[in-house]
Amino acid sequence: MRDVAHDGRDRSSEDYSSENSAGRTPADRGDPILQIDSVDLGYDELLVVSGVSLEVYGGELVGLVGGNGSGKSTILRAVSGMIQPRAGRILFGGRAVGKGSPHQMAEMGIAHVPMGRQLFPNMTVEQNLALGAYLPEPRKHRAGSLAHVYDLFPDLHGKRKVVAAALSGGQQQMIAIGRALMLRPKLLIMDEPSLGLAPRLVKEVMQAIRLVSQTGLPILLVEQNVKQVLQISDRTYVLENGKLVVEGPSKQLMGDEKIRRAYLGL
Repeated sequence: MRDVAHDGRDRSSEDYSSENSAGRTPADRGDPILQIDSVDLGYDELLVVSGVSLEVYGGELVGLVGGNGSGKSTILRAVSGMIQPRAGRILFGGRAVGKGSPHQMAEMGIAHVPMGRQLFPNMTVEQNLALGAYLPEPRKHRAGSLAHVYDLFPDLHGKRKVVAAALSGGQQQMIAIGRALMLRPKLLIMDEPSLGLAPRLVKEVMQAIRLVSQTGLPILLVEQNVKQVLQISDRTYVLENGKLVVEGPSKQLMGDEKIRRAYLGL
């Protein structure tokens, strides 16, 4: 576990942040698929994120949690090319991508599951899914990608000819995840997938996210539902007022009473 000062310095006497749930170090895992290095992010004159660094390694499910306005969604917007860093670097697969457009980020293999799902309600499940394979290379593999999504989410196969508006909130979120998977991504980033869902459906969606992670696809998951994130993720970063305040293996964060009270609201 790592307690991070607002100036970015490590305050902990014992740093567990280099270990994932399997006890491996970064050297064991090779280079990160995503590296965010000391970025400042904002809109016009407003600075939202200051000096934040985080990494996602191959096969990891990494949580990014914090309250409203902490900067979580802003970080995802930067990763997917919707805004550019004012300072610092974003690297994807070792390549600097901080000035890339959303289209270029998608071509490189970053799939963004947006807040609020953003489906076409009067289109069928399958039509919504097919929209994810809009780039030339994913389009070649659309049939195989559909089969993969239906294998992960069998309920969607049974409702593939039903309009999206007729499905539950949890099923609609699975469509949004499946649509992103149709891109055949190298990294999946997700923004508040539990937003607006009943508790029973939140658990269902979190189980679906863990299922996707078990295929080996790296995931960066932004959420306010801290407890659920800690239960399914390998590592978690906590943001407070646009700054990283703590990070570490999720199991250790869940078990540390000081961290639970001070940062996680548990």
